Amino acid sequence: IPAEESEDELPAGEERPDTRLSERDTAGGNQEGHKDRSKEGAVTEETDGDGHREGQEAEQPDRTLAMSSKPRKKKKKRKTKKNSAGETVEDNDLEDIDSLLERIEDPGLAPQSQGGIIADSRPLLYVEHRNLNPENELKRYFGARAVLGDQRPRQRQRQYVRSMWLTAPKNTWPRYSKTGITMQLLDTRRGVQHFTFEHHREYQQVQFKFLDAVESMDPNNIVLLLQMNPYHVDSLLQLSDVCRMQEDQEMARDLIERALYSLECAFHPVFSLTSGACRLDYRRPENRAFFLALFKHLMFLEKRGCPRTALEFCKLILSLDPENDPLCVLLLIDFLSLRAREYTFLTRLFQEWESHRNLSQLPNFAFSVPLAYFFLSQQEERPELERSQARERAARLIQLALIMFPSVLMPLLDHCSVQPDARVASHPFFGLNAQISQSPALNQLTSLYVGRTHALWKDPAVMAWLEPHVHEVLRMVEAQDALVQEAEHKRKIRYQSAPRNIYRHIILSEMKEATAALPLEVTSQPVMGFDPLPPLDSIVSYTRPERTSHPSNESTLSLFFRSLLPNFNLQGDIRHDGDDEAGAAQDLNQGVNRLMAAMRDMLANIQFQEPPRDDNPEGDGDWD
Repeated sequence: IPAEESEDELPAGEERPDTRLSERDTAGGNQEGHKDRSKEGAVTEETDGDGHREGQEAEQPDRTLAMSSKPRKKKKKRKTKKNSAGETVEDNDLEDIDSLLERIEDPGLAPQSQGGIIADSRPLLYVEHRNLNPENELKRYFGARAVLGDQRPRQRQRQYVRSMWLTAPKNTWPRYSKTGITMQLLDTRRGVQHFTFEHHREYQQVQFKFLDAVESMDPNNIVLLLQMNPYHVDSLLQLSDVCRMQEDQEMARDLIERALYSLECAFHPVFSLTSGACRLDYRRPENRAFFLALFKHLMFLEKRGCPRTALEFCKLILSLDPENDPLCVLLLIDFLSLRAREYTFLTRLFQEWESHRNLSQLPNFAFSVPLAYFFLSQQEERPELERSQARERAARLIQLALIMFPSVLMPLLDHCSVQPDARVASHPFFGLNAQISQSPALNQLTSLYVGRTHALWKDPAVMAWLEPHVHEVLRMVEAQDALVQEAEHKRKIRYQSAPRNIYRHIILSEMKEATAALPLEVTSQPVMGFDPLPPLDSIVSYTRPERTSHPSNESTLSLFFRSLLPNFNLQGDIRHDGDDEAGAAQDLNQGVNRLMAAMRDMLANIQFQEPPRDDNPEGDGDWD
């Protein structure tokens, strides 16, 4: 399009700024079509003379557009832009954007750690909002059209709902109203903010009704409670477990998302999901629902095929209480990192936390970290020096893992359907004695790791890498290396008993290999889905009132008749004074009278059925 024609078609002071905006927006490399490029070229010929002319022409349409509001927004867009470092760039500095981006993206300026892995300047448990949305991950795998489908036209007609980070509200959910949950800021210590959820009086009453419904052992009572209180969090968690046991995975996932939505609506204004500096105390019962809802949600995400999103939720749970880790997500974060191919994050976590958390003493980190280094060494886009360093670290760490936890190898090969050679199969170091001699607590950890991550080891390249290191460990064992003796001494002293958060993690993970190894003191007590294995040092803010009825004081005869006649009550109404002997005698007489009346009613309702008449004793004997 010639410059003269395009200028004649433009209105006096309206379309020229839009054209200039499109010209500037597309200057960074996002060119759109032949017509747009021609139009941009025409405008460029007009305004590339000098800087003063461009500034004067920019000011003139600005004064002309001061009458309308819509072009004014475009003027604000055109006026300032931000580069990736957050600095404001004025119009006369736009030509420096490309040079700034090239300088930032220069690989020579990127900081590197000692191991050759690129170090991230952000906090370790930094959470990105965009990674909390599973649709973003599914779009990367399958494309936006396959994920969204026909949702776009329907979203224009949907009612207004709050925009959330943890989950997206659905049209099928009940209308949200305040549930009685709030979040309070307790204190701030050393730059870390401590929060807690609080239950108002009306929510406490619903919580008491929920506990009654749980004790009734009837899920229909929980359904009725949710009909009256559709956003009661513990009811949603408990009913989600019921739906999952009934193989209704979609409804179970939907209930967990609704619980997360209810809790996020109660967030404190300064509570941040991404900073990693906000804490919640699991010892407070009000906070446990948030931990459990996040954990159950990430388990659904992992089964759905969204390991990157599940890893982000795992980092969020760990950031809420990294010192105590009440759900022990450290036993899970390595698996999600390998599934999501976030090898650099896993190696960085190991390097930064090994000194004060002894992550190498957990079987999952002992085996997953060298596997992550091996995968890094296989990435051809990395420099050769970095790949060789990763290869050396993987070899050293996998040998240490096999020496420290020899009971992992044979079950791992068995799950991967790999037959070991004769030397490995017959050697007592990796044999059955290694599994029998270890403590029950260590057996739970190794069983959990093998059952969860064995699929990651099935790769033939991984097995080919593992085989020579197994033979090297056997050589060290036969040579009676000091590392072997030291590892055996550590296994005998440590792993005597597992802490309560590991038991809680195994129960929530539902890994059958690890669940079968739980001790009797854990499996003998009832485990509720809304609060599995509560901490022994809980901080209770309100208590449940005592029940008004005391069926335990009734006699065996009274309980027998109550089982036959649910409305029968031998003791009658409970007396408040209870010390009057005359009243006690009167109640006894009334109880006897009620007992006699109940027996008469029961006998009157008993009907004896006459035996069927045999009108044809010499029949053919065939059964109908």
